[in-house]
Amino acid sequence: MDLTKRFNKNLEKIEISMIRQFDQAISQIPGVLRLTLGEPDFTTPGHVKEAAKEAIDANQSHYTGMSGLLDLRQAASDFVKEKYNLHYNPENEILVTIGATEALSATLTAILEEGDVVLLPAPAYPGYEPIVNLVGAEIVEIDTRSNDFVLTPERLEEAILEQGECLKAVILNYPANPTGVTYSRQEIKDLAAVLAKYEIFVVCDEVYSELTYTGQAHVSLAEFLPEQAIVINGLSKSHAMTGWRLGFIFAPAPLTAQLIKSHQYLVTAAATMVQFAGIEALTVGKNDAEPMKLEYIKRRDYIIERMTKLGFKIIKPDGAFYIFAKIPAAYNQDSFAFLKDFAQKKAVAFIPGVAFGQYGEGYIRLSYAASMETIEEALNRLEEYLEEDAKIAD
Repeated sequence: MDLTKRFNKNLEKIEISMIRQFDQAISQIPGVLRLTLGEPDFTTPGHVKEAAKEAIDANQSHYTGMSGLLDLRQAASDFVKEKYNLHYNPENEILVTIGATEALSATLTAILEEGDVVLLPAPAYPGYEPIVNLVGAEIVEIDTRSNDFVLTPERLEEAILEQGECLKAVILNYPANPTGVTYSRQEIKDLAAVLAKYEIFVVCDEVYSELTYTGQAHVSLAEFLPEQAIVINGLSKSHAMTGWRLGFIFAPAPLTAQLIKSHQYLVTAAATMVQFAGIEALTVGKNDAEPMKLEYIKRRDYIIERMTKLGFKIIKPDGAFYIFAKIPAAYNQDSFAFLKDFAQKKAVAFIPGVAFGQYGEGYIRLSYAASMETIEEALNRLEEYLEEDAKIAD
């Protein structure tokens, strides 16, 4: 008997994330420095932790409703209204999820069917495609390299028209992982004008919305396209709460009424004491990201200066906490091989650009959600590696 033949056939389209594959490939290297995962080195703010402790002591350990605590949904509603000029009724237009990942899973499994097409500007976070493939739909990437990783209205409309009736949704992630690209108000308005002409969903992954460095607040596409937009957000990046797993889906009431069906059977509800911590984060701690942003800017600018001198081409990121750098032409453009060799020789790990799709090949991603001390040492070793490699080539 071989029951492996009876799994969902769409699992054959899914592989273990290349990010995880690479991490496993270098995991045995003693003392390896990792600038790999999107894991803030900051700790969760103390007042947020205290709120969770108080909830535990108050025996807040029972189920909440499937949508989450109303007080948390109210806090989330107030937060996005103040920060991003978005208007969602906490009663029926917000769902509390187990992180942004579950929010994406609930959303994509609810809106997609076999044969549907989803457009995705690329290079892109690799977590979308497996969910899309599992339901029998397909990701079609839009190559943004020629425009410094920025999606233009013209390229968007061209891609929409190419797909025709099979197109069900567009995923927009910004500030973007891995490039750090974000969009101005006018750029978002122009993209929304294109999308408004077509009967498609727009899934807006805005989990890095509190980490923008332009001096201007994040602009959500939902401000201009409220009827089509499904906004995904969470507290992992803004409040250094990756392990707490708390996210949100914001959508118009008719869409939320359908999205809750997939959400409830995936998870029932987020952990109750975590939801109380979320209330604290979104009210008392609504600006907790500000000191983190200042430190991220310092790290970003330091990396850009150092790596540019080493010959890497970098489009300055205006959000998130990643550097996506083009490998200098004189070196191996196979990003996996380049970084595996670097890791083995210098005990430093970055992420190969190919992990973010075909249009990421030839690039490497560094996370500056690591300490400045770690970053400095990692770049010292990178400089040594390139110098040694150059001598071998000579």
